[in-house]
This record gives sequence, C-alpha cells and structure tokens, in this order.
Amino acid sequence: MPVPRPDFMIEDCLGLPVIAGVDEVGRGALAGPVVAVAILLDRNRLEPDLAGRIRDSKLLRADERRAIAARLAAVALAGEGRADREEIDRLNVLEATMLAMQRAVAALSVRAGRVPDMALVDGPRCPPLDCPARAVVGGDGRSITIAAASIVAKVARDDHMAILAGIHPGYGWERNAGYGTAEHRAALERLGPTGEHRRSFAPVRRLFDGSQ
Repeated sequence: MPVPRPDFMIEDCLGLPVIAGVDEVGRGALAGPVVAVAILLDRNRLEPDLAGRIRDSKLLRADERRAIAARLAAVALAGEGRADREEIDRLNVLEATMLAMQRAVAALSVRAGRVPDMALVDGPRCPPLDCPARAVVGGDGRSITIAAASIVAKVARDDHMAILAGIHPGYGWERNAGYGTAEHRAALERLGPTGEHRRSFAPVRRLFDGSQ
C-alpha cells in the first residue's frame, strides 16, 4: 500500500496566516545533540514538484533529503535549536527535546520578525512556546510543514555529526549519525565513550559505571 503523502490539510483547517512546522531529530541516538527545526513555508513560491517530494525525512535517502533541503532554503524561513549531550543527560532526553524545540521556534521568530500564529509540533506533546501550539502525532507524515522541518533538521544534524566524526574517529558517525548501529556499538566497546556520548543511555552508562 502506498505511503500517504503529507499535505496542507491541517494548515488549511486552521485558517491562520503564519503556521510553523516543528520537528526534531536525534532523540534515539547514543551520541550528539538533539536538533529541532521550526519552519515557515512560502506556499506561493513552493513549486508543485518540490511539494510532492516533501515527506517524513526517514522515508528519504540522504541525497534526496539534501536536495530538498537546498531547495527549501529558497522558499522557507527556518530556525534551528539544539540540546547538547550535557543537557540531555541532565534533563532527560524528552525534556531536552522540548528545550531544542523552544529554541528552534525562538530562532524562527527572530528570523521572521514575529512569532507564528500557530506551531504544529510533531508528536504527542508541545513544549511551552510564545505562540499557540498543536501536537500532531505522526505529523511528519501528515503535514507538509512538519515534514519540511524534519528534512531540514535531519540534514543539519547529519552535517553536525559528520564534523564530530572527524574529531572522534572510529565510531562511524559520518554514516550512523550517532545512532546505536552494530558498527557504533562495537566501536563503543572497543574505544570507550567520548564526551559526546549520552551517559544516561544504558549502552553508554554501563561503560561508565562498570556494570554489565
């Protein structure tokens, strides 16, 4: 069965002029930050072929995501927010994700010169924001605006993890983006954790506390 494509139905039903889509990437990784993006799409400049390619970032190849993100830069405003490893370990990953989303919306508001009329947030919960917000479960598969945010966030985080891979070689972050792949876990056992590894996550924590 074909995967449904996201559209503007939720945005159209709201009937508001400035609607941001918000999504995050990296919650499940063993290393690196959570990266969130809030985005405003200019529908008057969004070409139909580009709109037809926008979907949940997890369903796209890396080269597809990068090409779409490059085109979105010309027809959208985006704000990025991050929560780093220390914040993830101190707050827990869910609260750190909420913080990254707050920062993304704040950054977007600065770029746009105003807060959105509504933020559509992927998932079951919204962070406290300076604008109204609506949680949309499975939003990156339903809303083009959220899906666009997911693509830009994924490209931004992958680029960041590739830079960190040069600083901490051997873990394959340029390929696995810090997620717990077999390659990454084997390197973690062999090389030990770095300062970018999340100590609150079990596969990393047991290397710090010596538990098995």
